[in-house]
Amino acid sequence: MRRVLLAMLLLVGLAACGADNKWASDDAVSKAAYRHPGPATLSLFTVISNRTGGGAHSALMINGHERVIFDPAGSWAHPRLPERHDVIYGITDPAVDYYIDYHARITYHVIRQDIDVSPEFAEMAIRLVEQNGPVPKAHCASSVGHILRKLPGFEDAPTGYSPKKIMTYFAGKDGVREEKFYDDDPHLNNTIVATGI
Repeated sequence: MRRVLLAMLLLVGLAACGADNKWASDDAVSKAAYRHPGPATLSLFTVISNRTGGGAHSALMINGHERVIFDPAGSWAHPRLPERHDVIYGITDPAVDYYIDYHARITYHVIRQDIDVSPEFAEMAIRLVEQNGPVPKAHCASSVGHILRKLPGFEDAPTGYSPKKIMTYFAGKDGVREEKFYDDDPHLNNTIVATGI
């Protein structure tokens, strides 16, 4: 009986560490495609605890031939935004606002860092996140760091489990623009309804 219980606990533990395997259809991804009219850009989102100052989540937004968010091991989703292995498509301005609002609350704020890149750089970044596959829970910063390390000029990016280290590293790049977003919403934001996406 003890062996059976241990085996069941092991299976539950493995399931908790597993990655989401979402895979939207080609049609859904194609219909959702959106390119922001601004320059090719790489954007890092970092969610910071207002209580401890520690990093809680990392994600990358890339504006190339289309704009996507690589949200590794993230919980954010919208029924009109198709997802494939942590890459979310159809990232319009209202979708970006919704992404930030979902994460910012009384307990967390969001730091967005943008850097303009070449169109070729943006396309390389999109290919890398699309080829990455699903990310296990708690590996957001690690996966963002590994993606960055494959991009020219970011080869020395940290690859540990600290979103704040990635953010500090990104801040040291020339031309980075930074914004902070605070929200006094006391809720977990799991009931937010985004319109206009």
